[in-house]
Amino acid sequence: MTRVLFLAHSFPRTADDPVGSFILRLAVALRDEGIEVHALAPAAPGVPAEDSFEGIPVRRFRYAPASRETLAYSGTMLSQARGSLAGAAVVTSLVTADAIAALREARRSGAQLIHAHWWFPAGLAGTIAGPLAGLPLVTTLHGSDVRAARSGKVATALFRRVLRRSARVTTVSHWLADEARALVPDVAPVVAPMPVAPTLFHPGGPRDRDRLLFIGKLNPQKGIEHLLRALAAMRAKPALDVVVGVGSDAGGVRALAASLGVDAQLRFHPLLTQAQLAELYRRCTALVAPFTEEGLGLVAIEAALCAQPVVAFASGGLLDIVVDGRTGLLTPAGDPGALAAALDRLLAMPDQGAALGEEGRRHALATFAPQAVARRYAALYREILAARPTG
Repeated sequence: MTRVLFLAHSFPRTADDPVGSFILRLAVALRDEGIEVHALAPAAPGVPAEDSFEGIPVRRFRYAPASRETLAYSGTMLSQARGSLAGAAVVTSLVTADAIAALREARRSGAQLIHAHWWFPAGLAGTIAGPLAGLPLVTTLHGSDVRAARSGKVATALFRRVLRRSARVTTVSHWLADEARALVPDVAPVVAPMPVAPTLFHPGGPRDRDRLLFIGKLNPQKGIEHLLRALAAMRAKPALDVVVGVGSDAGGVRALAASLGVDAQLRFHPLLTQAQLAELYRRCTALVAPFTEEGLGLVAIEAALCAQPVVAFASGGLLDIVVDGRTGLLTPAGDPGALAAALDRLLAMPDQGAALGEEGRRHALATFAPQAVARRYAALYREILAARPTG
């Protein structure tokens, strides 16, 4: 049995928590490949220091007084770090505590390899703990990594340090691999996406007509403003369900919707459990993903698994998921008019894109099934361990 320690600043806090759930799915799928995973994540209010999900043990480390432990799970880590000297100090404390806890947990669990999810803070902590424990490091980039690496000279230098000190770097999409190579040309990332949950996300029940779905943070990168402007420009007047991502304030979006005259078409939902999301996917007509520079776009995969078409911007990792005219529709990034036209086109189809959704499910199962993803990572781990000197 090969033992691997996962480091992640985002990991499920409860059994039905969607935050970081893809990392848990990978850990579970690896078990069938003879890989035993232990997970390490930051502390969070009301969350026990030790827990287990689907047989995967997770330990959570403290990194600051409880009132200051707000970096993880909120989606605001970078903004907090830039906001003040106090924020930067807590980030430094987070990385230091992560490295110390990783060293301790690696020794306690008998880990043979450390797998860091996101280069910051986990990858940075892994470059400290890995050498001290005598263990190789795998670093996976998920998407926000590149934006963080571009945020300043120090961030870029640290990004390069982590990638160059990793035995392997993986990315969840081809676009992200290209972006990483642009910053660190001497590193060759391996494209290896995260797994999805086909047993949870599957077709079933009737689809509502003229009902669109958006899931994500209400920020420029996720493109909610483009979607609202497209909604205002459409001939059709569909309903739009908006599932608000963690760390978002809906006030500005509500105001924009009112100014555009589309507020009556919107229904807002808080962050939902995975089971609740699956029901919403199954009910909608299509998922709209106007994201730019998205690392992969797991919500697009989950919608496809539910046999729903995806209308998206042709940007980032979405190009690995949406095949234009086959599994959904792609439009130029940042163009609300083109997005409106694509949505009108889909809603005017006799089946409102049902055939596209069925092909999308076939494509998603072939590309992102847990077994296929786990086999790839297990082979990568074994290749790294086999190359290490013995004796």
